[in-house]
Amino acid sequence: MEARTKTEDRLKRLTAQLSEWNYIPPRSTWTPADEALYKPLDLLNVPLDEAQAMQLKAIKYAFKHHYTLSPFYGKYCDIKDVTPDDIKTHDDLEKIPLIPDLTFKAHPEGEDFAHWLANIYTGELPTLVVDTQDPTLDDIINACNSAGLVVVHSTGTSGRPSVIPRDQKTYLAQQYNYAKTHYSMWDDLDVDHTLSLFPQPTQTNMWAGKATVVMNALCKDHQFALDLEITVDGALRAWTGKDEREGLQQRAEAMMRELFYKGTKWLERYENATDTIQLMAPPTLMTAYMDSLERMGKRFDFGERGRVRGGGGWKSMANERISQRDYMERIEEVLGIPTTHFEDGYSQGEVNALWSTCPEGHYYHAGYTCVKPLVLDKNLEPVGYGERGRLACLDALAHSYPGFIMSGDEVCLLEQCPACDRPGPVLDHVIDRLASEEMRGCAATIMGVFSRSLVQAKRS
Repeated sequence: MEARTKTEDRLKRLTAQLSEWNYIPPRSTWTPADEALYKPLDLLNVPLDEAQAMQLKAIKYAFKHHYTLSPFYGKYCDIKDVTPDDIKTHDDLEKIPLIPDLTFKAHPEGEDFAHWLANIYTGELPTLVVDTQDPTLDDIINACNSAGLVVVHSTGTSGRPSVIPRDQKTYLAQQYNYAKTHYSMWDDLDVDHTLSLFPQPTQTNMWAGKATVVMNALCKDHQFALDLEITVDGALRAWTGKDEREGLQQRAEAMMRELFYKGTKWLERYENATDTIQLMAPPTLMTAYMDSLERMGKRFDFGERGRVRGGGGWKSMANERISQRDYMERIEEVLGIPTTHFEDGYSQGEVNALWSTCPEGHYYHAGYTCVKPLVLDKNLEPVGYGERGRLACLDALAHSYPGFIMSGDEVCLLEQCPACDRPGPVLDHVIDRLASEEMRGCAATIMGVFSRSLVQAKRS
């Protein structure tokens, strides 16, 4: 009871701060999707029947919104023979046509990019002004953001960036969701010092940088060890290994040494203090950093006053899977920070909800009122709880693009958390990448719709 009261007090403080920063729209303007996000004080503790009722209203509203205002998605739903009138019950949500995350990689280059963006965007795209004659993707994204959007990119080993066009409404909802989800789970609102090994938001359009802007702002004395511009091209080179082939490996190694040097000096500054500290880093980078600390013979003992917050996947720099359990135990061994003080955040660049691990068992929880997870088999049909398959999400918070996304991630969805009493389904510990072979047919349909729309746009 005391812990519950403490959580509620923390969330009331957080909500007041987010309201003051204009992250919450006026209540008189709330849609069912807004209500599902902004009404609950604790997104992770809404009774299941109440959460499902809000979820149905929110996703049904979002489906009608995109069906009506997105020409591409409306045509796609017509091909699938599904309309908003078909969504009457909670079970009917599984009928909503899903689009593969590959859709957001399928953008053309040059002038056609604006046509593609206008097609994937729900509603009327703001006027874009690009000052250069031969614009790069970064130039176009910056023009979008100057027009009031928050367009970001994420990359993968394929070397093709995903581009996601958020309007301000979608972006503010995503930021609010991330903050509310994290602080509903974790009591670190008052940590004294935070060091981030993630990209600095002002230096990149990468989703890894932009996704947590509000959470960064909520941190006291927040510093970034990585202070350099990361362009689309630079990110792609890093992911595809082109840096190595073009002789830039030495520069990357020098940057890593500087990053680890800053991190070590920062840890040493607070080693013998009483201040609370927090490290934010993707597991792949944190693993390499702990390797560096061990080579130097460094050990710390921060105990209960230390925290580690992660996110970004469980592959090492050698592309080997990092065990969550081994990783947490290593943090405890090298930094002296207990496993109960480690959080991993999981999300997809196309989805506006955060999955946060619980301290009791490190299962992944999300705000169930505004996002519905599904697991699909090889035929892209929903499977039951406890079976592994492809993760899909029905995201009611995506206002400027259809947020009904099939990912490339393999997960197992459990009906309830085995370790804590928070209601709603959770993801098991292991999240892997899948091949996208079985999505080709669906992706081909999407591309066909896009191709026709692009031809029509050029003729008009």
